[in-house]
Amino acid sequence: MPPRRTGNDYMDVDSDSDVSILDEFEQTTKAKAKGKGKAIDRSKPSKGKSKAKEQPYAWEASYTRSWDTVREDETGSLQGAVQDLIARGRRRRLLAPAAAIRRSIIRHLVLVLDLSTSMMDRDMRPTRFDLMLQYAREFVTEWFDQNPLGQIGVVGMRGGVGERIGEMSGNPQDVLKCISERHKLEPSGDPSLQNAIEMARSSMSHLPTHSSRELVIIFGSLTSCDPGNIHDTLEECVKDRIRISIVALAAEMKICRELCDKTGGMFGVAMNEGHFKDLLFELIPPPAQRALARTGGGGVSNPAADLMMMGFPTRLPNTSPPSLCVCHSQLKSEGFLCPRCLAKVCDVPTDCDICGLMIVSSPHLARSYHHLFPVKPYQPVRDTLCRFQMPCMCRSLPLESNASTGNSDGRHESARTLSLS
Repeated sequence: MPPRRTGNDYMDVDSDSDVSILDEFEQTTKAKAKGKGKAIDRSKPSKGKSKAKEQPYAWEASYTRSWDTVREDETGSLQGAVQDLIARGRRRRLLAPAAAIRRSIIRHLVLVLDLSTSMMDRDMRPTRFDLMLQYAREFVTEWFDQNPLGQIGVVGMRGGVGERIGEMSGNPQDVLKCISERHKLEPSGDPSLQNAIEMARSSMSHLPTHSSRELVIIFGSLTSCDPGNIHDTLEECVKDRIRISIVALAAEMKICRELCDKTGGMFGVAMNEGHFKDLLFELIPPPAQRALARTGGGGVSNPAADLMMMGFPTRLPNTSPPSLCVCHSQLKSEGFLCPRCLAKVCDVPTDCDICGLMIVSSPHLARSYHHLFPVKPYQPVRDTLCRFQMPCMCRSLPLESNASTGNSDGRHESARTLSLS
């Protein structure tokens, strides 16, 4: 029986035992490993490591964007970088046209959401689907804040058909409620651009000519399962003056670009999460109305101005007796009375279901005019220029007050010195 082995020491090992052979084999293996280690050039990095550094993961790249955009100056301060970012936002606002442009303040928009399986990709955190719902909620809130007289409907694309998720409504809470139920919007199947556009077009067929008809499509797939020729649908949209804008999350498709170009909309491909939000929020201001081609000859002409009839309702307090509303057929105490037929509606702005009168409130109408008469762009003036070139009203105030009190000349000089300093 061979002796017992304890640790690295061996007791009473025979010269012809197997343990010595194994020990010699381990020593030779270690020596070869040391020899190979000396031959390796540590200064040259391996190809695998260099590729990993050149191609970081998506979540690593998104974190590096935040501090790559901010650079320290010579003194090590970040104040200059922060001011540069603020100046970029100002320049973007200055690029907006300052002249009065004819726009539609009464807007009807259909938000088309891609609910196909391609929206479950994780190239945008956490997924395209979750990010789309988050930005859609922010878009609806900001859109109603700047367009209080507009209405929004929601349509989804999944399973090769178009689904009506939310009816056209002027209440932002109703629109947010229909896109907040995530379990009802689970992605499945393939999208269909033609079916979604046809459903949105049918929901806006009854709208008057003075209101704008817009489609905003968030499209994340590279295919579209259409039952017919989508170019026929495009011609109908052009005839009905429906403006189509598409924000693509995957890549540019020729049909998407053609839909936007022929209808006068905007098209963009989101490169990252921030660019996706910028493209979506650029569609919030009302678009300028397009000039119509003259039938007799060349040239264009502005569309004719039509007078609209609006009604300012009477608001009912909480203490009023409950009555049925014409929009939901529910007993409610609050509401608004139509000035023409005295029908009760829940929210404004809306169209009366009885007489068809457009019911708005005066604050909403006043807030809609800031797009029609924009503020002129200003030029920033430094303090040194302001001190020597622009007239300052504070110079005459101390002199008038001292003259009225009848002070001495020495006080006059001191007041003049203080006002000019």
